[in-house]
Amino acid sequence: MALELLDAPKIDCHVHVLDPARFPYGDDTHYRPAGQEIGTTAQLWRMMATYGVTHALIVGPNSGYGLDNRCLLDALAQSKGRCKGVAVVRNDVSDAELVALKEAGIVGITWNVSHYGVGYFAGEHALLERLRAHDLAVQVQAIEDQLVPLAPMLERSGVRVLIDHCGRPTVAAGLAQPGFQALLELGRTGRAWVKLSGLIKFSDQPSPHRDAWPFVHALLDAFAPERCMWASDWPYLRAPAHVDYGTLLADAMLILPDARTRRQVLFDTPAALFGFASA
Repeated sequence: MALELLDAPKIDCHVHVLDPARFPYGDDTHYRPAGQEIGTTAQLWRMMATYGVTHALIVGPNSGYGLDNRCLLDALAQSKGRCKGVAVVRNDVSDAELVALKEAGIVGITWNVSHYGVGYFAGEHALLERLRAHDLAVQVQAIEDQLVPLAPMLERSGVRVLIDHCGRPTVAAGLAQPGFQALLELGRTGRAWVKLSGLIKFSDQPSPHRDAWPFVHALLDAFAPERCMWASDWPYLRAPAHVDYGTLLADAMLILPDARTRRQVLFDTPAALFGFASA
C-alpha cells in the first residue's frame, strides 16, 4: 500500500464495536458475532493508530445487540471526540431518548431495511420528522430494489440520508436495476450521502472487486465526491471471505486514483458532515 494513503488523514465511516465480555449479547439476538468478528474498543483504537485513521463513525449493529446501544455509547465516551455514532432505536423512540443519544455523540439512527424489510419502515413519517427536528440523520442499509418505495419518503423528509455500502446492488442486474437507479436519483437531489464501502457484500469477484467499480463510479458521478465517503465495515461481520484493512485501503487507491477526489472522499466529506476537526 502506498505510504501516501497510509499517512493521509482518513475517517472510517462504518465500523462496529462488539465486546460480549463487557457487554453481553441479548438473549433474543438473531446472530451472535464471535471469533474474528469480535472488535473491542482496544482493538479499534489500535487499528486506527496503525493505519492512520483519525476519526470513525461507529455504527450500532443489530447482530448481538439489537436495540441495546450501551456498547456503542461506551466506545463513544472512550473516544474523547474522535468518534461519532449511529444508534439503533425503536420506531417510536421518544424525543427525550433522541436528545440523550445526541448529547452522547450520536449523529443519526440506522434503518436496517435489509434485515427488517421495507414494511417495517414504510410510513414512518413521524420518526423522520423527529429526526429532522433534532438534526439527526437516517442511515439506510437496503438491498436489491428495497430503496424504490422508500426513496420518495426519504427525499421529502428533509432529513440527511446516509446510504450504506453503495446501496448493495445486484451486480448481475447492471446499473439500470430499479433500486440502484433510485439511489442515483436520490444522490442527484443533493439531500443524501453514500458510503463507498462493502463491495465484498455484492461483488461476484475477489478483491479489488472490479465488477463493482462501475457502480462506484456511477455513485461518484451522481452524488459528487462532496457527498461520498469511504468505510471499511470493520470488523467485517458475516464477511464471505477474508478481509484485510490494508487491502481495503489499497483498493481505495485503485478505485479513487485522483488524489483530490480521494482526499475528499476519505476525509473532507465526512469531516464536514459529522463535525470532525480538520487535519
